[in-house]
Amino acid sequence: MAKDEIKTPLILEIKGNSLDDGPGIRSVVFYKGCPLSCVWCHNPESKKAAVEISFDAKTCIGCGACREVCPKNALARDNPFYIDRSKCDLCFLCLDVCPSGALDSVGKAMSINDIMKIILPDKPFFDTSGGGVTLSGGEPTLFMDFTSGLLKLLKQNNIHTLLETCGFFDIHKFMDRLYPYLDAIYFDIKIIDREVHKKYCGVSNEKILDNFRYLFRQAANDGKMFLPRTPLIPDMTDTENNIRDIASFLKSLNIIEAALLAYNPLWHEKSDKVGVNDPYKHSKVMTSFRETSVMERCKTIFGNAGITEAKR
Repeated sequence: MAKDEIKTPLILEIKGNSLDDGPGIRSVVFYKGCPLSCVWCHNPESKKAAVEISFDAKTCIGCGACREVCPKNALARDNPFYIDRSKCDLCFLCLDVCPSGALDSVGKAMSINDIMKIILPDKPFFDTSGGGVTLSGGEPTLFMDFTSGLLKLLKQNNIHTLLETCGFFDIHKFMDRLYPYLDAIYFDIKIIDREVHKKYCGVSNEKILDNFRYLFRQAANDGKMFLPRTPLIPDMTDTENNIRDIASFLKSLNIIEAALLAYNPLWHEKSDKVGVNDPYKHSKVMTSFRETSVMERCKTIFGNAGITEAKR
């Protein structure tokens, strides 16, 4: 079964009262699973579509109850991330006996109706603030049928809909199943150079750039909000060459507004929790907030190309 035919994705979280993921007050639905594998992913727990177990060393009280019940002997203090995931069969017996909540499951199966039950009570806040629902991740377009059904129901309830996407999807399925029910699209443009994109994000960006061009023109014709966004990652996406290349790409489409996203180094701890090797956890530049001068330099490059900073 193709990934985009999976009927029910796992949901990481539904975050209410968000002011950072689109206009107004919003609820954000975070999907689990992404076709990219960005080395700096701020939600490393969202990369895999399958359920996982997380371990929080700071919360663990060291009682050993989980080790006693594990039938696969997958838990040990000398394991790099406590859990030997090559042995773990996800029986979740350890979660049942953990008194501190240090062990937890990552990803929950939810129906569309389950999601709507959580979202609908906040509709008065959406209506008064010009807000709505944002679908994020991970990558919601991995699950076209499910996402289409959710979007349809949101529109039936007159709720503003916004999609945050990495842009790696089948454009024909997107236009048929998702586009008609979207009010806004936030589309990430991370790296222009094809080989550099593949190095840091795991895939070539040809499909992403093609989808970007098509969707921007379509959204402009239909009066839908379309916002390009670039996360500024130290020495990867925020290099002068890459920012100039992105500015040139946007200018070639006559785009005059885009968003530059400041780097947040607080993702490294999440990698440890889900057992993902993080080669940058001891890098000073990757574990520190970036100087404001970097953001200003990037804004100046965009500004010289006639692109202004978007208000989100």
